Amino acid sequence: MNLFVKNRLGIMPLVLSVLFLGIGTLVAQDHEEKIKPKVGLVLSGGGAKGMAHIGALKIIEEAGVEIDYIGGSSMGAIVGAMYAAGYSANELDSIFKATNIGSLIQDNLPRSAKTFYEKDDSERYALTLPFKNFKVTVPPAISGGQNIYNEFVRLLYHVKDIDDFNKLPTPFVCIATDIETGKQVILNSGYLPEAILASGTLPSLFEPTVINDRVLIDGGVVNNYPIDEVRAMGADIIIGVDVQHDLSDRDALLSATEILLQINNYRTVADMEVKSAKTDIYIKPNIEEYSVIDFNRLGEIVKTGEDAAKLKIQELKQLTTGYKKDKNSISVIQENEQLTINRLLIEGNTDHTRGYVKGKLRFSLDEPTNFKRLQQGISNLSATGNFRTIKYKLLDNMNGGEDLILPLDETENTSFLRLGAHFDDLYKSAALINITKKRILSKDDVASFDFILGDNIRYNFEYYLDKGTYWSFGINSRFNDFEQEIDFDLIEGNFEVGAGTALNRINLNVSDFTHQLYVQTVVKEEFAFTLGGEFKHLQYSTRTFGDTPNVTTPGTTSSNGRTYFDRSNYVSAFGSLKLDTYDDKYFPSRGLYFNGDMHYYVLSSDFNNNFKDFSISKARMGMAMPLIKNLSINIETEGGFKLGTSGVTSFDFLLGGYGTDFINNFIPFVGYDFISLPGNSFVKAYGRLDYEFAEKNHMLFSANFANVDDDLFRTGDWFKAPSYSGYGIGYGLESFLGPINLMYSWTPEIDKSQFFVSIGYWF
Repeated sequence: MNLFVKNRLGIMPLVLSVLFLGIGTLVAQDHEEKIKPKVGLVLSGGGAKGMAHIGALKIIEEAGVEIDYIGGSSMGAIVGAMYAAGYSANELDSIFKATNIGSLIQDNLPRSAKTFYEKDDSERYALTLPFKNFKVTVPPAISGGQNIYNEFVRLLYHVKDIDDFNKLPTPFVCIATDIETGKQVILNSGYLPEAILASGTLPSLFEPTVINDRVLIDGGVVNNYPIDEVRAMGADIIIGVDVQHDLSDRDALLSATEILLQINNYRTVADMEVKSAKTDIYIKPNIEEYSVIDFNRLGEIVKTGEDAAKLKIQELKQLTTGYKKDKNSISVIQENEQLTINRLLIEGNTDHTRGYVKGKLRFSLDEPTNFKRLQQGISNLSATGNFRTIKYKLLDNMNGGEDLILPLDETENTSFLRLGAHFDDLYKSAALINITKKRILSKDDVASFDFILGDNIRYNFEYYLDKGTYWSFGINSRFNDFEQEIDFDLIEGNFEVGAGTALNRINLNVSDFTHQLYVQTVVKEEFAFTLGGEFKHLQYSTRTFGDTPNVTTPGTTSSNGRTYFDRSNYVSAFGSLKLDTYDDKYFPSRGLYFNGDMHYYVLSSDFNNNFKDFSISKARMGMAMPLIKNLSINIETEGGFKLGTSGVTSFDFLLGGYGTDFINNFIPFVGYDFISLPGNSFVKAYGRLDYEFAEKNHMLFSANFANVDDDLFRTGDWFKAPSYSGYGIGYGLESFLGPINLMYSWTPEIDKSQFFVSIGYWF
């Protein structure tokens, strides 16, 4: 045997050994991959305390642990769904920090979503209660969840077409409770935003959610820690983050929500003794000092999750695979990003026409729109109060655009009892009782009757038929009455009171009985054009003179000792143009405002025998904008004039006082008391600095300047330096009754300051 053959035979064992060793290594590696444990993550419910999940996820990511399955209830479902959809823990932290969750929960729709009728309606009453069969009922919850749902749709837009939650970047499941049967409902398919809203529908805080004809509430009621469901998905190892707390003592039970959670915790505390033992890595943040609604303490709560997870870091590292969550992998859809909706599918229970719905949405199909306009349209529909929470869906279609699916569920209750209270220096104390009824003569109408008791009895009736962008129709009837002490020379100059009356001041009573019929078109919720006719009975009178006044004709005295300066009926046609994008009526920090109005008086019963047709025109315009954080400025200018030679002075402009919603041509003017500066024309400039030094607490500094006289615009005096000025410094509070304003004001023209008080919404 030659050397070559010997050498070959000598190395064969070595080659075979290496070959078998390599094959063995590959087989071992393949076997190791097959037996790599699947890691499931369970996130419990707990309201705001669920923000601790984000902190725990940060540490889990840092440890390099790849999560294969996620399950959650309530807030755990919300955080879990977003993590399953691809967001990293840091991205979730940034999203929640940039979101005012407390504001979203309150479901306060922006003013821009409301028609002018709806704006007035929402800024008048402190309390609204459903009213049915002559019985007052209690609203089912604080919030319908519309704003929360809008955010879910936006944040989960990138997975909108995934209806099997096992096909999300990380398979996901959440739990809800069937309120009719008390059984748990496993949600692992459907529309993800709707599913997590159902799972997080905390009783008393949110209205129940209906999915597949089942009425669902918070999953935490029956299963607040779905460990078995995550095991069933295929998880071998469970990491659990539990943000439930033990039973609270009496000092912590300060709200209905906390009490309901306490009742639910009787069961969940016992359940967790078993479930925590079944959890391989159990993370329990220290959240005892936080409540379920402490969303304003997000940073602190997130930190508790980090601290708790760090205590388990060694156990977490044993599961490490070197996995890193993709950073910045998801581009959250922004408000201005375009989308094209080419099909509108209306489902559910609604008698409202397709035209009505499209008119409220205010965007055209098959034309590019953006997410802001879409959500504005949804808010417009929600602001009508005609529908329950609108759980719309966006889905891609075969035509290269998107379907907007609107499951509209009309509210069953159409009657409401509303209450309000108010005090100011003009009307004094007042209590408001309102009855509102929708769908009386038409499915799009609403009737409202205010009855106001107090120092001055008043009423206000409104009927409004809303036709969206088409001409809407309205009827208004009101009675307004107040008294104010004024300088006597104001009466002398305007009503030809006889000379020789030795009075400095008299008590003036103003009574206004007005009926209006009008049509209105709204281009957008912020912009309205109105045309109508008006009948008004107007009285100016006093009891100061008693039964023997020294007043010449036309002043007369009735048998009860009241002297009338005007007691006429007036018929007029009117038109108005209004733009209002202010973000708040009483404390605007941004937006534009314009209100132009013209009344043409054509007929009168002519109590003073001096009537000729005339017109009154006026306009107010302004803007509000932020200067720096929490500091904003509101600047306005205003003016009005009379056209015609009529001797009627009852509609002259009367400046003075502080407040809003004055009738006729009474104009607020800081520094002077009510009804101080008369004239048939005026110009006014106004500015106010608003510093919100604490949430809903405002420091206010105001200044205004004006020229007021007869025929200012004819003589050119309107362009001269202002004859009147006033300044004020005050405090404002946004309370449950409405705005509270306290203002000290003064003017350099007279040696007398004014202190104004206003409590509650004006009506």
